[in-house]
Amino acid sequence: MRSMTGYGRFEEVTESCKVSVEIKSVNHRYLDVTIKLPKMFYALENNIRGMMKEYTERGKVDVYLNYENYGEQTTRIQYHSQTAGEYLNAIRSAAGDFSLSNEISAAALIRFPDVITMEDERQDPEQFYPLIERAVHSAGQRFVQARQAEGDVLYRDITSKLSYIISMVEQVEKRSPEMVAEYRHKIISRVEELLGDRSVDEGVLATELIVYADKVCVDEETVRLRSHVDTMRQTLKMEGTIGRKLDFIAQEMNREANTILSKANDKELSSIAIDLKTEIEKIREQIQNIE
Repeated sequence: MRSMTGYGRFEEVTESCKVSVEIKSVNHRYLDVTIKLPKMFYALENNIRGMMKEYTERGKVDVYLNYENYGEQTTRIQYHSQTAGEYLNAIRSAAGDFSLSNEISAAALIRFPDVITMEDERQDPEQFYPLIERAVHSAGQRFVQARQAEGDVLYRDITSKLSYIISMVEQVEKRSPEMVAEYRHKIISRVEELLGDRSVDEGVLATELIVYADKVCVDEETVRLRSHVDTMRQTLKMEGTIGRKLDFIAQEMNREANTILSKANDKELSSIAIDLKTEIEKIREQIQNIE
């Protein structure tokens, strides 16, 4: 089981350059990968995106690639005459519109953005792809290890909460028949108080108890809750993307807890049902981080 929260970093240094890759992720409903690269590596973005699919299926993932060149860099100054002409025409138009002097030197003109650019004459970025590929895969492996470590923590926490839920289900199963017995005693006491020495009609009493027992019976709910807990435990041990399935199971567990609470005609049972809902909600919160 893997968390959607993770971090992995790898750095490779050669005689001519250094490449570092960082991968960070948080929970997200789907897979959303954002890749930030130096301009010279833009052409490799799709390759890197494809590699990331090997390491994650869900989550908001940010990939950062940094590059430092230790070798000699050859740069050239590139003059863009068309851009300079557009700036000059704009200046002339503004001067005519507002009766301003049209005084601009070549030195001033080339200071405008994109008139002069410095272009690096490095070799084709594809030659760096093997180096980048190794760095991305190494960072990806560490990223997965971090997610698995966080997943182990989540697994222990959720299984502990599931055991606590089962203990509360046992309390509900114990309390439910006690409620019926207490209600029977309450009815008999009230009738004897009203009728004095006259005996209680056992037929009427039995009918009343059957109606009450049916009203407060939570056997079906506790059976389904136990089943959902077992299913969740099995799912937690599965490989691959299990977060959505776990979330669905938690919703079903919450539905059963709501029904138990609605049937609770007793302070003690209501308290147990509220604790049950609280613990299920804690599990749902944790599940949101599972891939």
